[in-house]
Amino acid sequence: MDARLLVSLSGIGPRTLHRCADLAAELDRRNVPLSLLFAPRTEGTAATAAWVRERTRRGDGLLLHGYDHRIPPGHRRVGLGRKAEFAALPAHEARLRMIAAKADLDKLGLSVDGFAPPRWLASPGTLAAAREHFALVADLVAVHDLRTHTVHRSRVQTFAAHNHRTETVRAFALVLASARAARRGGLVRLGIDAADLARPGLRHAFLDAVDVALENRAFGTTYGSLTSSPRVGTRTSVPSGARLVNRP
Repeated sequence: MDARLLVSLSGIGPRTLHRCADLAAELDRRNVPLSLLFAPRTEGTAATAAWVRERTRRGDGLLLHGYDHRIPPGHRRVGLGRKAEFAALPAHEARLRMIAAKADLDKLGLSVDGFAPPRWLASPGTLAAAREHFALVADLVAVHDLRTHTVHRSRVQTFAAHNHRTETVRAFALVLASARAARRGGLVRLGIDAADLARPGLRHAFLDAVDVALENRAFGTTYGSLTSSPRVGTRTSVPSGARLVNRP
């Protein structure tokens, strides 16, 4: 079975927009759409939002990528430290942040295919809250279709560490993982932060990982294509007690 290639980009903002546009152009030449991971509270400048709108108009996907680490909806100080924003939240707090983030998206004229938490880490409470608002959640090890209760098992491959001394090893590992996943079929999930595009070695390795997946018969698509639902901008609901079913 041919693999599906999902390429995601996070860290989209005014300072990185030129690098994001450069990557998007490279992927356009390969006929591979991007899935844009966007946090409206921290990244929602006019120029950034306009670029995201243009990219989605051309066929890229869009996933909500959190709300804000610094100021929660209740305007209370919280000690998240080095934890990812949604990694340990209870359902009620995750729900408040999702509601606030979707309101910000509405102001920017954007609607999303689903939710991808920062660092791909979602607490059980986050998954429960997401069922009320999204058709899809993408986490570190799977993509959850919240309407059909299907789990697509696949780990996202990224440049996780930020040690320059291990850059060559990380680059080689990403390309190898991409080739291996494409040969198996199913999903090939590649993700990059826009900050990493400033490092030529990582940028080159990421495009190599895309190319090797394509050479092994993967075809580019977006996270939204994994559901039968259109991009959502309004609230949806799935029973919280529904059982998830694994699909190869």
